[in-house]
Amino acid sequence: MDRRHFIKLTAITGTTAALTACGNPENQVIRFIPEEDIVPGVAVWKPSICPLCQAGCGVLARVMEGEAEVFRNGQPGVIRMGLVKKLEGNPADPISQGKLCARGQAAVQVTYHPDRLGSPQRRVGERGSGQFKPISWDEAIAELVGTLDALAAAGDQGALAFLTRPRRGRRLDLVAQLLARFGAKPPVAYELFSDDVLRRANAMSFGSHQLPTLDLEHTRYLINFGADFLGTWNSAVAQSVAYGRMRQGQGGLRGKFVHVEPRLSQTGANADEFVAIKPGTEGVLALGLAHVIMVAGIRQGSAAGRAGAVIEGWSAGLADYTPDKVEQRTGVKAAKVERLAKEFASHLPAVALVAGAPLAHTNGLFNALAVNALNALVGSVGQPGGVAFAPQPSAAVVTRPLQEILAANTVPKVLLVDDVNPVFASPASWQVKDALLRVPFIASFGSFIDETSALADLILPDHSFLESWVHAAPESGSMTAVPVSAGPAMRPLYDTRSTPDVLLDVSRRLAKPISPALPNTFEELLGADTPKGVSPRTPKGVSPHTASGDGRTTGGDKPFLFAEAPRAKAEGLSVRYTDPQFDGDAAQYPYHFMPYPSQSFLDGSLAHLPWLQELPDPMTSGMWCSWVEINAQAAEKAGIHLGDLIEITSAHGSVRAPAVPSPGIAPDAVAMPVGQGHTMFTRYASGRGVNPIAILAPSVEAATRQLAWSATRVKIARVGGPDASLILFAGATRERPEETHGRGD
Repeated sequence: MDRRHFIKLTAITGTTAALTACGNPENQVIRFIPEEDIVPGVAVWKPSICPLCQAGCGVLARVMEGEAEVFRNGQPGVIRMGLVKKLEGNPADPISQGKLCARGQAAVQVTYHPDRLGSPQRRVGERGSGQFKPISWDEAIAELVGTLDALAAAGDQGALAFLTRPRRGRRLDLVAQLLARFGAKPPVAYELFSDDVLRRANAMSFGSHQLPTLDLEHTRYLINFGADFLGTWNSAVAQSVAYGRMRQGQGGLRGKFVHVEPRLSQTGANADEFVAIKPGTEGVLALGLAHVIMVAGIRQGSAAGRAGAVIEGWSAGLADYTPDKVEQRTGVKAAKVERLAKEFASHLPAVALVAGAPLAHTNGLFNALAVNALNALVGSVGQPGGVAFAPQPSAAVVTRPLQEILAANTVPKVLLVDDVNPVFASPASWQVKDALLRVPFIASFGSFIDETSALADLILPDHSFLESWVHAAPESGSMTAVPVSAGPAMRPLYDTRSTPDVLLDVSRRLAKPISPALPNTFEELLGADTPKGVSPRTPKGVSPHTASGDGRTTGGDKPFLFAEAPRAKAEGLSVRYTDPQFDGDAAQYPYHFMPYPSQSFLDGSLAHLPWLQELPDPMTSGMWCSWVEINAQAAEKAGIHLGDLIEITSAHGSVRAPAVPSPGIAPDAVAMPVGQGHTMFTRYASGRGVNPIAILAPSVEAATRQLAWSATRVKIARVGGPDASLILFAGATRERPEETHGRGD
């Protein structure tokens, strides 16, 4: 029986049922005996953790009796079991606080997806063809163990690489331990929209190599440089909850929100004031504000401490950042620079935030450091209404960049891939696919066949998060958040296995087993790490964990706590402004290309979920498709209308998408959401739209070597009228900013 085309049951007799397809009888299907006691019609809520982004939101899964197609002992059949029907935010969780974003709501579809792999697979076709055949777990694990044993026998353990997405939790800790004990190098982590530039800046400014936690609820003035903190950046649920409380006002005072960006995002549409700026110059504006504050005598430059010391010219009052000079570089008028600076410094507590596109330039680190210095100048670090850094139980796992395994002389002999798809989510100029094709053996732990797992020789599919033990260590979002774990909310549907358990099993079966030995299961590892009811890693000043009967541990209910900002010396570091470098001559490629995380799909890893494909974009109402946003006035001059097919060309390739004229983007820029354009990623995402990542330049931010995805210039051309590929949700409305591009100040 093909489980992907499950057919309705008819005439159940005893423990079997006949299946029919188009009126034709097929095989007999086993009706398995239920494996658990279920009360019909009664819902049970079980805690879990949403895995779809790095926020680590706690969720509650509504479990009820249902009939499901399953695999047991290698055979397909039907069973009555507890099934997760709905996900909601967990009110006891300090991150989600009982709320959940649309992506989190759609996470339940990961478990029930019709194209989910239900058993181990071995490649039978050419690499990249997606042709696999099912095999047993004994065969799959024996093949992986034999491959690793061959490396060890040759003394070549260093030729093993593990490629994953960045994680905060015990899963990545386990991977790092196993690699180290085997004799391999640290794991390779890749994320298209990485925040490593901001982490590096926070380490230099404040001594904390992590993302900040914002006390938006108590701030009176927020200046945001490019961060889509209400939609796709960091802990969007927690930030949205806090922002909502900020906008409700306290004591009759409602905080003001100023948004700085070349393109109007969902977050920018919620602002009181929208400030258009030239791409890559956000740090100049931040230092221009600091200059005005210091010259006016509102705050002394020394108040910024270490954060100011790393900026060249800070001690001299930033003479190169007068309002007139800032206007020349950024396009923001001098009078506005003066006004914003004085408003910001006189409406305390105030906070500045930077993330997203401003940090995805070749000078991204400078932009981040400049905003950090502005925060420190007005005393917003470690204070209510400002920015702070949540206590971390342990240091993050050291990882390597993707580039380390792409060069011909560094390609590994054995590559293990876990929940990451760099073939799709990296520029074509990086030639990731070509590099992976040179790897002799690849094993993937993916639940779906995508552009990267299609290159694997072996696929060992993971349980869904609802079927296994999960763990998260939130980096930010709440000062009371502590590491949390949760047990399975339901029994596995198919013949899959938890990836951490598979790795532990493999470590015991090696000819030279991993030593010292680790626990037998991930559950045991988490139990040894966090005894029930007690957390040995509770941060100072935070209540100990309280544990529920099913193993979920949560933080206490303490109010927002603040750590004293480090005031260490700057260690001789001094950073100067450099102009952002753009790939492509401005005369030939006159437009700045601005890809951005999709509200539905983020970096494209969620495009396989049909609920998210159906979700209208909040700014354009687009769904099930790609589009290119172009300034409305520029489009009119070029004779481009809604839905016209546009070709966007960089020095590295071209894509075509329908046009959506918008007043909220600069005249010299075009923007596209990331997420569509998969060539192989289930029936819902494959062959739909185009992938703007493919035409990006290989430019990187100098200090961190992270992809500078905002540093590409393009040209555009109308190549035809509407081709029906643009799908807009009827009746959608668009919020308009106070200020739109193309108008005077």
